[in-house]
Amino acid sequence: MGEMSGHRGTALVTGGSGGLGRAIALLLAERGSHVVVTYRSNETAADAVVTTCRAAGVDASAHKLDLVDAEAAAAVVGAAVAEHGGIHTLVHAAGPHIPQLHLSKVAPADYARHLLEEAAGFFNVVSPALPTLRETKGSIVAVTTAATQRYPVRDGLSSSTKGAVEQTVRALCAEEGRFGVRANSVGPGMLTDGMAERLMASGDLDEDALAVTRANIPMRTFGTAMDVAEAVCFLASDRARFISGQHLCVDGGYSV
Repeated sequence: MGEMSGHRGTALVTGGSGGLGRAIALLLAERGSHVVVTYRSNETAADAVVTTCRAAGVDASAHKLDLVDAEAAAAVVGAAVAEHGGIHTLVHAAGPHIPQLHLSKVAPADYARHLLEEAAGFFNVVSPALPTLRETKGSIVAVTTAATQRYPVRDGLSSSTKGAVEQTVRALCAEEGRFGVRANSVGPGMLTDGMAERLMASGDLDEDALAVTRANIPMRTFGTAMDVAEAVCFLASDRARFISGQHLCVDGGYSV
């Protein structure tokens, strides 16, 4: 029995089929929480997460979801509540692949689309979850980026839209605290998996760029998805019962 086993309901993890979402879902399961994950297209990966979570002795399920669809997001929240009697933790780990571009090269339509997928997508799942989170005195953790604290050139399409998510987290902290709901965000730095892994594979970050990035990190190394998962699960746990409205960078000191 882990530290999350006594919590009423389940943890809902958006983007649970991705590198970060998967690590978070599995760690929550290891610590005793039932888990509901969402995925946009990779059903095979989502099913694998469910299988591994169940092997840890908890209930788990996966739901296909495009977060831009507010009605679909509300339906998934409703299904999670119906399956488990409530949601004690909402982790937003979903996010589109975002290319590294100077903002001068970003078309307004592309910026609007990413803002919709990032900020509106987050709100589409938070809004219907608030009633159950109030009932369970639950926790919201949004996975964003360390780039909102220290800007890396060509990351504006990601950092500015995720910045909107972080401000929403702060607003939720201020408004929902009286109901016992906490809201925080975690900002991953450069990792060997997740979004950074996709950027390396796509060629957006070549060896020269990686060397410069590594030199800008005081610890001179990259993190892992598990580093981020540990931070998320801490903030979701009772150990962080008096922590709300905070942004925790998991970045090896990059944002200093």
